[in-house]
Amino acid sequence: MKDFELGAIQERFADIVWEHEPIASGELAKKCEKELNWKRPTTYTVLRKLCEKGLLQNSDGIVSSVISRDEFYSAKSEHIIEDSYRGSLPAFVAAFISKKSISAEEADEIQKLIDAFKKEG
Repeated sequence: MKDFELGAIQERFADIVWEHEPIASGELAKKCEKELNWKRPTTYTVLRKLCEKGLLQNSDGIVSSVISRDEFYSAKSEHIIEDSYRGSLPAFVAAFISKKSISAEEADEIQKLIDAFKKEG
């Protein structure tokens, strides 16, 4: 998958598409006017840029994603871990929980994910 570098506004725009896809481009422009206070040309400019990056597509006036929200945020997380923690997931988790405690329920959920991965692997 491509490495998508998005600014905060482009990411918010992609979130709007993911929340409502498939969506007519005119309806998307109305949502962006309401949620982002954008004029129609701004919406179409950002849409064009994200289509050029291969994240979204606009086919016959219907906008949808090429990359799902989960795929995007998974790749973004991998990129952060790779760049900031030398690819070490345990180092990332240790840094995260050193600043923010997790509940027993969250710890159980994480443990279930790990256990499920061990069974698959």
